Amino acid sequence: MKIQLQRDAMLSSFSLAAMVAPSRSPKEILQYVKIEIRNGKAVIMATDLEVGIRATMAGVETTEEHLDLVVPVDRFSLILRESKDEVLTLDVKDNVVTIEGQHSHFELPSPNPDEYPTIIDFTESDYVELPRRLLHELIRRTVFATDTESSRYALGGVLLECDGDTLVGVATDGRRLAKMTGPVTTVGSVSSGVMTIIPTRAMQLLERALGDNDGDVQVALRSNDVLIRCEDFVFYSRLVEGRFPKWQEVFPQRVDARSTDITIGPFYSALRQASIVASTESRGINLTFGDGTLVLSASTSEKGDSRVEVPIAYSGPEIVVTLDHRYVSDFLRVLELEQTIRVEFESAESPVLFIADESYGYVVMPLSPDR
Repeated sequence: MKIQLQRDAMLSSFSLAAMVAPSRSPKEILQYVKIEIRNGKAVIMATDLEVGIRATMAGVETTEEHLDLVVPVDRFSLILRESKDEVLTLDVKDNVVTIEGQHSHFELPSPNPDEYPTIIDFTESDYVELPRRLLHELIRRTVFATDTESSRYALGGVLLECDGDTLVGVATDGRRLAKMTGPVTTVGSVSSGVMTIIPTRAMQLLERALGDNDGDVQVALRSNDVLIRCEDFVFYSRLVEGRFPKWQEVFPQRVDARSTDITIGPFYSALRQASIVASTESRGINLTFGDGTLVLSASTSEKGDSRVEVPIAYSGPEIVVTLDHRYVSDFLRVLELEQTIRVEFESAESPVLFIADESYGYVVMPLSPDR
């Protein structure tokens, strides 16, 4: 039962699966990756029982039309990365897989593939379709705002909501909220208003799997899980239980708010400088919006004081808002340094709204001035 494959192609597909496979698990079989060979194609599968992936590759030659095997993810990954051979041959016999190159020979354990959990394929007829790059950007611009520490499970994921021909992504930890929207095409019957909370880890893995690639992606939001299909893989994840906050109420609806436009590069640089004296206990940075100048300042008894100025086109009354510098940095780092954003503010007690464009906004709750 020999299999011949291109090492580079297998490495690319196997790396997708390796991201999902757990390094430690009470179920030893999960530390393996299953490979199914069907008619010259290979499907490489991995799961931790919460998240699963099916990566595909073509150009596989085998003496059998149908062949299943499992390989240990860590050692097989190293062989693929370190080998210099363009072509590798695999042979499975008596729970051992032999991997041979022109000048190399390896033997690894290969348990019964029937013991490997089933990872469902994408067979849905009702889904939304959107550009792969758009989904990647939506995840990147929201997932950092999820809550990975609280017992409020619904905050430990990114909300995806279909609103007609628009997909909305929202994430919050209760102190800040990121929201991004994008156009989608509906295929079949997809209910408007359907809401799905995908776990933070699953979204982080999906972001890596999507990469900076072109093409389209299909997303099927189901009652207990989500399925995502791309040209080179199918991704599965269970959902987060719980009720997501009414995020629409978080975005401030104000008529008296002040605002100013500011370029990210100078703003981000000034924020990093001002936060040099911030501490674990005191992460607050004072943002003073004055006549033509934004002053970022901080003061801690153990680390000292800082003050950095940035010119802005603002001529209203002076308003001081104290924000956690980490929350502002998280937002700025997912945007281009040359980009201009609008900052809306009202008072020291009111949330600050950052608007990158009509599709992406970010709200940060202020800290108490006498924190």
